[in-house]
Amino acid sequence: MDCDCVQNSMPAQDGTLSRTVSRASRAVHGRMLPEPEAYLLLARYGIEVPRWRYVTDEADLARAAEEVGFPAVVKVVSPDIVHKSDVGGVVLGVGSGDQAVQACRKIRASVQSCRPDAAVAGWLVTQQVVGGVELVAGMVRDAVFGPVLMFGSGGILVELLRDVVFRAIPIDERDAREMISETRAQALLRGVRGRPQADEGAVVRLLLGLSRLVGEHPEIEEIDLNPVLATATGAVAVDARLIVCG
Repeated sequence: MDCDCVQNSMPAQDGTLSRTVSRASRAVHGRMLPEPEAYLLLARYGIEVPRWRYVTDEADLARAAEEVGFPAVVKVVSPDIVHKSDVGGVVLGVGSGDQAVQACRKIRASVQSCRPDAAVAGWLVTQQVVGGVELVAGMVRDAVFGPVLMFGSGGILVELLRDVVFRAIPIDERDAREMISETRAQALLRGVRGRPQADEGAVVRLLLGLSRLVGEHPEIEEIDLNPVLATATGAVAVDARLIVCG
């Protein structure tokens, strides 16, 4: 991204995002697509993402945070960092423009300490989505079945719970609903033990959007959306990791 501040409300002409993915594919040689570009691509397929701004200049952080609203989240954007939380690359609960700048400086110091070799491309400032059911959704490419969609319970316990199911792509609405029904996450979506009910239809639309995205972009090798927060009003992909081939 060439400008100092990019926002998710920018219009995109037909083919723009396809070219974006192709450019990123050539640039990262099989590595991670920058999260701002991942957000743009997901939104193109009807997958909800938080309000966000991407900046390359620390001086723009305060304005970016004010535009997305508080509380906000500040994340490092680096082609060399896959798991941001492992290197202190994420600060939650940012409550003001000044705090956004402080968060940036804290992240920069932590990244420098943990990964001094990592190049910092900029900063992603997002709306902090609160509440909801934590889900995981994504795609891997199987040697036999090809692209396979994954869905289940998400958040920090995703590997511990192992509450996930898989389907070969493409899927239809019936497949999406069956995937949800085969996980323990469905009970949470439906408001088990007095918890508020989430919008299960929004989760279905997210899975269908992922299926279409993968079908139209064979250069994408892997997708990991974790967490997806499902609330009464939608299902938001808070963190997005997309791997593209070289």
